[in-house]
Amino acid sequence: MEQFEPKLVAFVCNWCTYAGADLTGTSRIKYATNVRIIRFPCTGRIDFMLISKAFANGADGVIVSGCHPNDCHYTSGNFHARRRWMSYNAMLTFMGMDPERIIFSWVSAAEGAKWADIVNQSVDKIRKIGPFTEYQKLVQSGIEEENFNG
Repeated sequence: MEQFEPKLVAFVCNWCTYAGADLTGTSRIKYATNVRIIRFPCTGRIDFMLISKAFANGADGVIVSGCHPNDCHYTSGNFHARRRWMSYNAMLTFMGMDPERIIFSWVSAAEGAKWADIVNQSVDKIRKIGPFTEYQKLVQSGIEEENFNG
Protein backbone atom coordinates (compact mmCIF):
# COMPACT_ATOMS: atom_id res chain seq x y z
CA MET A 1 0.00 0.00 0.00
CA GLU A 2 1.28 3.44 -0.95
CA GLN A 3 1.92 5.92 1.86
CA PHE A 4 -0.43 8.91 2.00
CA GLU A 5 1.35 12.11 0.94
CA PRO A 6 -0.46 15.13 2.38
CA LYS A 7 -0.82 18.45 0.60
CA LEU A 8 -0.09 21.47 2.77
CA VAL A 9 -0.45 25.17 2.11
CA ALA A 10 1.75 27.63 4.03
CA PHE A 11 0.62 31.24 4.48
CA VAL A 12 3.79 33.07 5.47
CA CYS A 13 5.09 36.54 6.24
CA ASN A 14 7.32 38.06 3.56
CA TRP A 15 9.80 39.57 5.99
CA CYS A 16 10.53 36.65 8.30
CA THR A 17 9.20 33.21 7.45
CA TYR A 18 9.51 33.56 3.67
CA ALA A 19 13.10 34.74 4.12
CA GLY A 20 13.68 31.83 6.53
CA ALA A 21 12.30 29.40 3.96
CA ASP A 22 14.62 30.93 1.38
CA LEU A 23 17.54 30.47 3.79
CA THR A 24 16.53 26.82 4.14
CA GLY A 25 16.92 26.39 0.40
CA THR A 26 20.14 28.35 0.03
CA SER A 27 21.60 26.40 2.97
CA ARG A 28 20.62 23.18 1.18
CA ILE A 29 18.69 21.91 4.18
CA LYS A 30 16.44 19.07 3.08
CA TYR A 31 12.76 19.12 3.98
CA ALA A 32 9.48 17.72 2.70
CA THR A 33 8.26 19.06 -0.64
CA ASN A 34 4.58 18.71 0.27
CA VAL A 35 4.15 22.40 1.13
CA ARG A 36 3.13 25.18 -1.24
CA ILE A 37 4.04 28.62 0.08
CA ILE A 38 1.81 31.67 -0.31
CA ARG A 39 3.60 34.86 0.69
CA PHE A 40 1.84 37.76 2.42
CA PRO A 41 3.25 41.14 3.49
CA CYS A 42 2.38 40.19 7.09
CA THR A 43 0.54 37.42 8.93
CA GLY A 44 -1.79 40.15 10.19
CA ARG A 45 -3.10 40.40 6.61
CA ILE A 46 -4.10 36.74 6.38
CA ASP A 47 -7.85 36.45 6.24
CA PHE A 48 -8.72 33.12 7.71
CA MET A 49 -11.35 32.59 5.03
CA LEU A 50 -8.29 31.87 2.87
CA ILE A 51 -7.49 28.96 5.16
CA SER A 52 -11.02 27.62 4.69
CA LYS A 53 -10.60 28.10 0.94
CA ALA A 54 -7.34 26.12 1.03
CA PHE A 55 -9.17 23.21 2.66
CA ALA A 56 -12.06 23.56 0.22
CA ASN A 57 -9.54 23.26 -2.63
CA GLY A 58 -8.07 20.02 -1.30
CA ALA A 59 -5.36 20.94 1.21
CA ASP A 60 -4.87 18.38 3.97
CA GLY A 61 -3.20 20.87 6.31
CA VAL A 62 -2.19 24.51 6.62
CA ILE A 63 0.82 26.26 8.14
CA VAL A 64 0.54 29.90 9.20
CA SER A 65 3.88 31.43 10.10
CA GLY A 66 5.29 34.88 10.62
CA CYS A 67 7.67 37.03 12.63
CA HIS A 68 8.25 36.41 16.31
CA PRO A 69 6.21 38.61 18.70
CA ASN A 70 7.70 42.11 19.05
CA ASP A 71 9.69 41.53 15.86
CA CYS A 72 7.03 42.39 13.26
CA HIS A 73 8.03 44.59 10.33
CA TYR A 74 4.64 46.31 10.70
CA THR A 75 4.89 46.65 14.51
CA SER A 76 1.89 44.57 15.65
CA GLY A 77 0.71 42.45 12.72
CA ASN A 78 1.75 39.20 14.34
CA PHE A 79 -0.24 40.06 17.49
CA HIS A 80 -3.26 40.70 15.26
CA ALA A 81 -2.71 37.33 13.59
CA ARG A 82 -2.47 35.58 16.95
CA ARG A 83 -5.77 37.11 18.11
CA ARG A 84 -7.41 36.07 14.83
CA TRP A 85 -6.03 32.56 15.21
CA MET A 86 -7.59 32.19 18.67
CA SER A 87 -11.00 33.17 17.29
CA TYR A 88 -10.62 31.01 14.21
CA ASN A 89 -9.52 28.02 16.28
CA ALA A 90 -12.69 28.28 18.37
CA MET A 91 -14.78 28.57 15.21
CA LEU A 92 -13.14 25.47 13.69
CA THR A 93 -13.93 23.48 16.78
CA PHE A 94 -17.53 24.71 16.70
CA MET A 95 -17.83 23.69 13.03
CA GLY A 96 -16.50 20.21 13.85
CA MET A 97 -13.24 20.60 11.95
CA ASP A 98 -9.99 19.33 13.40
CA PRO A 99 -7.87 22.33 14.49
CA GLU A 100 -4.83 20.00 14.56
CA ARG A 101 -4.68 20.38 10.77
CA ILE A 102 -3.51 23.99 11.17
CA ILE A 103 -0.02 24.70 12.47
CA PHE A 104 0.70 28.22 13.72
CA SER A 105 4.36 29.14 14.29
CA TRP A 106 6.89 31.96 14.46
CA VAL A 107 9.98 31.73 12.23
CA SER A 108 12.51 34.52 11.76
CA ALA A 109 14.57 35.16 8.64
CA ALA A 110 17.59 33.58 10.34
CA GLU A 111 15.82 30.33 11.26
CA GLY A 112 16.06 28.25 8.10
CA ALA A 113 16.61 25.03 10.04
CA LYS A 114 13.54 25.78 12.19
CA TRP A 115 11.42 26.20 9.04
CA ALA A 116 12.61 22.81 7.76
CA ASP A 117 11.73 21.24 11.13
CA ILE A 118 8.26 22.82 11.14
CA VAL A 119 7.54 21.60 7.60
CA ASN A 120 8.79 18.08 8.31
CA GLN A 121 6.90 17.83 11.60
CA SER A 122 3.73 19.23 10.01
CA VAL A 123 3.87 16.77 7.10
CA ASP A 124 4.40 13.87 9.55
CA LYS A 125 1.54 15.09 11.75
CA ILE A 126 -0.90 15.43 8.84
CA ARG A 127 0.23 12.09 7.42
CA LYS A 128 -0.75 10.46 10.75
CA ILE A 129 -4.10 12.28 10.86
CA GLY A 130 -4.88 11.21 7.31
CA PRO A 131 -6.42 12.93 4.28
CA PHE A 132 -8.88 15.78 4.78
CA THR A 133 -12.12 14.73 3.17
CA GLU A 134 -14.42 17.26 4.81
CA TYR A 135 -13.66 19.68 1.95
CA GLN A 136 -16.55 18.17 0.04
CA LYS A 137 -18.87 19.59 2.71
CA LEU A 138 -17.13 22.97 2.48
CA VAL A 139 -17.45 23.03 -1.30
CA GLN A 140 -21.09 21.93 -1.11
CA SER A 141 -21.95 24.63 1.44
CA GLY A 142 -20.19 27.20 -0.79
CA ILE A 143 -22.24 26.09 -3.79
CA GLU A 144 -25.45 26.30 -1.79
CA GLU A 145 -24.47 29.78 -0.61
CA GLU A 146 -23.78 30.91 -4.19
CA ASN A 147 -27.14 29.55 -5.31
CA PHE A 148 -28.82 31.35 -2.42
CA ASN A 149 -27.12 34.67 -3.22
CA GLY A 150 -27.18 34.40 -6.97
